[in-house]
Amino acid sequence: MAEIQNSKPLIPQHIVVFPDGNRRWARERNLSVAEGYKEGYRNFQRFLVHCKKRGVKVLTIFGFSTENWSRPQEEVEFLMQFFIEAVSNTESIQQLKKEGVRVWIIGQKDRLTPVLQEKIARMEETLKDEKSFHLNLAVSYGGRWDIVQAAQQLIKEGIHAEQITEEKFAQYLSTAGLPDPDLIIRAGGEKRLSNFVLWQAAYAELYFSPKYWPDFNEPELDEALEEFARRQRRFGK
Repeated sequence: MAEIQNSKPLIPQHIVVFPDGNRRWARERNLSVAEGYKEGYRNFQRFLVHCKKRGVKVLTIFGFSTENWSRPQEEVEFLMQFFIEAVSNTESIQQLKKEGVRVWIIGQKDRLTPVLQEKIARMEETLKDEKSFHLNLAVSYGGRWDIVQAAQQLIKEGIHAEQITEEKFAQYLSTAGLPDPDLIIRAGGEKRLSNFVLWQAAYAELYFSPKYWPDFNEPELDEALEEFARRQRRFGK
């Protein structure tokens, strides 16, 4: 389990990102959808560095949802191959190691191809001892699925109803051991959670940007962090 250090005051310890708008960004530039995703990935690499520089300790990014399996087969196959290349890129993995980034892939790993599962396992093993920053990449993930699988594990382990508390339940979620999100950023203009980290997002601050993800740059992050710092968090009180 990654060790998470305390962040500076007013800086979110855990940020969740919806990197939306890659396809629309590409179409408006007469580029292929593939080019949109590639530019989105390059921006994600920059964004991770920006977050780490600001003092953020955990980043969770929505890569592929349980609902995304219903997209055109050609697009799904492209994304799966894209993930294989991303998680097996030696240069990228070494850069993550240099930055002290540990990576977890959260979601339905059993739905992924054996090749992708093997590449994921190898990357996670390579970075398992890194402690400066924690990255969650959600692949075939859904918030409702996460809650259901946690409940199923509790039942399988014979946990009695009276033993189940919110804290106990959280130990069985995909993000077990990590702090709940403080800030959720969604690029691309949409304003909804889309079945992502539903349990974990209970008290997160929400920030929506009209910018497509490839255009969500360092100044955009700073604006989101400034907005977060201005808010008064009540945690339901």
